[in-house]
Amino acid sequence: MAEKIEKSDAEWQKELTPNQYYVTRQKGTEPPFTGEYERTETPGKYKCVCCGQELFRSENKFHSGCGWPSFNDPADPQAVEESADTSHGMVRTEVTCSRCGAHLGHLFDDGPGPTGLRYCINSVALKLDKK
Repeated sequence: MAEKIEKSDAEWQKELTPNQYYVTRQKGTEPPFTGEYERTETPGKYKCVCCGQELFRSENKFHSGCGWPSFNDPADPQAVEESADTSHGMVRTEVTCSRCGAHLGHLFDDGPGPTGLRYCINSVALKLDKK
């Protein structure tokens, strides 16, 4: 696994757009059905917008109808970390980049086979490296 990346808020703000910073560093969420990759079917690798680590692959992307890009498996289980999120009066599983800690989205157990998982990820947290 790649070495952890740590930067100050000021450094992240210089490198990211305001919306990327809001979502990835402040645990925000883009509005549903507005993200660049929500309907994309382009083959490729989805990388962290903050550090470039490969997170998901197009083969694992599916249309869930939830309003955000959905994947049933990460590219590598070690690429993402999961933790409890009890914000907004809900109990969810937050998904972050294991390399830089960027907030990516949330994990739900209502996805298709074979994993039954739905990684609901903000488009703005990703960068598609097209095949």
